[in-house]
Amino acid sequence: MVTIKEIAKAVGVSSGTVSRVLNYDETLSISESKRQAIIETAEALNYATPRARKSAQLSPFSIPMGSHAEVAANIAVIHFLAPNEELVDPYYVGVRLGIEARCREYKIEIARVFNPDVPVDLAMLTGISAAIVVGHHPKAEIEAMAKVCPHLVMADYNPRMPQFDCVRADLLEATVTILDSLENAGYQRIGFVGGYELMDNDALMHGEQRCKAFIEWHEARGRYRPELLALGQSERFGQNLRLETGYQQAKSLLALEVRPDAIVAANDNMAIGTYRAIQEAGLSIPGDIAVVAFNDIPVAQFLTPPLSTMRIPGELIGEVAVDLLVERLNGRDYSKHVTLPTEMVWRASAKKPSAS
Repeated sequence: MVTIKEIAKAVGVSSGTVSRVLNYDETLSISESKRQAIIETAEALNYATPRARKSAQLSPFSIPMGSHAEVAANIAVIHFLAPNEELVDPYYVGVRLGIEARCREYKIEIARVFNPDVPVDLAMLTGISAAIVVGHHPKAEIEAMAKVCPHLVMADYNPRMPQFDCVRADLLEATVTILDSLENAGYQRIGFVGGYELMDNDALMHGEQRCKAFIEWHEARGRYRPELLALGQSERFGQNLRLETGYQQAKSLLALEVRPDAIVAANDNMAIGTYRAIQEAGLSIPGDIAVVAFNDIPVAQFLTPPLSTMRIPGELIGEVAVDLLVERLNGRDYSKHVTLPTEMVWRASAKKPSAS
């Protein structure tokens, strides 16, 4: 189990400072960035306070129902990433931590099911009251799970199946916000590194929401250039948006006769790979090429230069997914689709647009 001392060492502060931050001591004088780094490091290392550990040991787990009776419930978390894949993507660690934290509040037991393969072993869902499905899963697989598990909630993904609850951020709108801002800041030749959307095991080249918005935004202005779109394709979507993929796709953009003056990466991991490709080419960020991404994982603020990125509330997505699940268990018989707001965080990797 991780300790306060280990968190303090990772962030570069004293153990006392970590303790006071994690106990929400409002009298502590500390910069907001350092406070955020402590909290995010604690979450990434899966630190639990003594109070949370004690709560997690309570039994039985139950959910108070609308009739004031109590019905025992346990849930599955069905992930589209294997454990080792999740660990290299702090955004999805945040989604899971949000799920786990809210489940502790409701005293719900979690039977965690990672899904590195297709299809899900349906036998693992026997006796499960409900499931939170994280990330991209084929429609046929979701339909099969629904036959075994009474209630499914989709987290960070909308499978375009209106009968199921889902919670996510609007990546189309977020992408348009980034592109509008880059144009406002004077960037004219914008590249994109991302991945294919995988639907029912088939690659849909331009179906991924950020990629789709990128193309439509440029087409509306008569400026779409296919060579500025670099996509990695893997058997599973989670393997598309990795550091290594960002590195390879950014290299292909830098090899163009006329390279882009800005690159939008589909997530922060791909942006890190993009940084490496740019620096190996002897170019500077943002002097030669600006870089902007999505997610705002903890390391983004510590890159050189710090990364401008669209903050997507991963933990909140996880928390809301549990709230939706509890509403279903309490008897709600209609579906809800929840869209959470994103927030652009401008740092030194791109020129900030003017206030207008």
